[in-house]
Amino acid sequence: MSRRRIAAALLCSLLFANITASAQQPTASAQAPPTQAGAQGQPTPDPNDPVQRIKDEGMNRSQLMKTLSYLTNVIGPRLTGSPGMRRANEWTRDRLAEWGLQNAHLEAWGPFGRGWILKRFSAEVVEPQAFPLFAYPKAWSPPTPGPLAAEVVYVNATNEQELEKYKGTLRGKIVLNGPVRDLKAHFDPEATRATEKQLLDLANEPDPATRPPRRPPQAAPDFRAAAAFNARKLGFYQDEGVALLVDPSRGDDGTIFVQQATVPQPAPANPSAPANPSAPAFGPNAPRQVRAWDKDAPRIAPQMVLSIEQYNRVARMLDAGERVRMSVNLDAQFLDQDPMAYNTVAEIPGSDLKDEVVMLGGHMDSWHGGTGATDNGAGVAVAMEAVRILKALNLQPRRTVRVALWSGEEEGLLGSRAYVEQHFGKLETPAPTPSPAPPGPAEARPTPQATPAPPPSARLLTKPEYEKFDAYFNLDNGTGRIRGVYMQGNDALRPLFRQWLAPFADMGAQTLTLANTGSTDHVSFDSIGLPGFQFIQDEIDYSARTHHSTQDTYERIQEDDLKQAAVIMAAFVYQTAMRDEKLPRKPAPGR
Repeated sequence: MSRRRIAAALLCSLLFANITASAQQPTASAQAPPTQAGAQGQPTPDPNDPVQRIKDEGMNRSQLMKTLSYLTNVIGPRLTGSPGMRRANEWTRDRLAEWGLQNAHLEAWGPFGRGWILKRFSAEVVEPQAFPLFAYPKAWSPPTPGPLAAEVVYVNATNEQELEKYKGTLRGKIVLNGPVRDLKAHFDPEATRATEKQLLDLANEPDPATRPPRRPPQAAPDFRAAAAFNARKLGFYQDEGVALLVDPSRGDDGTIFVQQATVPQPAPANPSAPANPSAPAFGPNAPRQVRAWDKDAPRIAPQMVLSIEQYNRVARMLDAGERVRMSVNLDAQFLDQDPMAYNTVAEIPGSDLKDEVVMLGGHMDSWHGGTGATDNGAGVAVAMEAVRILKALNLQPRRTVRVALWSGEEEGLLGSRAYVEQHFGKLETPAPTPSPAPPGPAEARPTPQATPAPPPSARLLTKPEYEKFDAYFNLDNGTGRIRGVYMQGNDALRPLFRQWLAPFADMGAQTLTLANTGSTDHVSFDSIGLPGFQFIQDEIDYSARTHHSTQDTYERIQEDDLKQAAVIMAAFVYQTAMRDEKLPRKPAPGR
């Protein structure tokens, strides 16, 4: 090669190297936020700053996953009133005490009703060919009388006339209750994180107080008629003496979503009405829609949920004229010895303002199909880790910090509502409010809401602790990292919360919204005018795959997300506890 060609080749190589290096250098707009002290000209964080110490402890010496693993993998599901729930109560109490928290105890509420435990379960088709079934019994389902082998009947009635055709034919049969469902391919990812647009939309939500008071949505006539017919079907099956009811799972790809057994009774007057937070949670004035866990619930047929793929197959076999028999052994036991349920509570005593209280927590009860990892072992582990961090760093709060791990949330925020009523106060209404339908898929993901309007005659009755309360911080939307805070219409908190989120901007937590969010335990505080907050979290695959399902297991947890959540919760709780004044409050309802 000539010298001229060699020089040209060298020049091309240098140009290519420069172009490649330039392409690999991110632009200013594409660079990730700095994660190291002093990066991009920012001041170096003070290592003695309590928030920086909290971040260091929580990200580098975390015990969160160890806590969560024991709670989910060892203790397992924690149905309210079950031995698993009681074991979780006692284990978390003892663990918090080991970390140096004081006054660790179980606080009773109730009476709740009956406990329930699953002792053994199996299900299979045995004729015309044998294959195992992927199924799960509903909570508080009665047992089958020993192993049950029976003919299967597919009831796809859509009106009273079609239902009457089955009269006198269902006694001792296993009934498929509901239509087959066509399944579509999943082309979009199930796990997602909040986009910048979604967070911006949240940040731009108006003050809920500027909207007209939210009235319970009225069910459309078709929906109301369907609810009434479904209730009629359950009563029909009960009268006919069916041996077992089988519902199709609303999930697919082998995921089963399963909750409580259904008691045959007339449908609620308004099936779309949300829960009324001012209605009595339990006791003689509680709404009287009968639940399967009620001590006086009537005897019902055993109930289970079958994977939609297998449900479809069995129904199509029957439609094709095949005679199908199932064998099901559902061995379960009701527990009547202790009608009460329990919350776990422990404290870090304050110093000069120790009579005032800052609270944090999440609900520890879960459904029984999985191990309650994302709903809500994650929130429990984060709250426990937050107080562990404060104790490990020997950070002495001025106010008392109290952690509460609730039971009964899945049945209607019962544990936290009872605690708030016992300690702080309640909205008194002249008459009980009709109970809504049981919680179902519609409440899987919280959405911004207008402020529920208390009844015009509601009156707030407070206890002395009401004025000593500062704030409650809750986590209960799965395994996703914190992206900000729902301020529940309290704009006076914006400058304070903005300042507290600033150290976590590099962790993706910056959004403040005036929007309300519901369906979890902060509502028990907010509904009587106490500052109660739920953090904004990334969705991940919470609604799509894990919420109230058999896939709600330890494997679905995002470790780094929960570490981030724990340090943010610890920092918010600590800074609340250190202020000269309590957090500003909204006007209280009923005053």
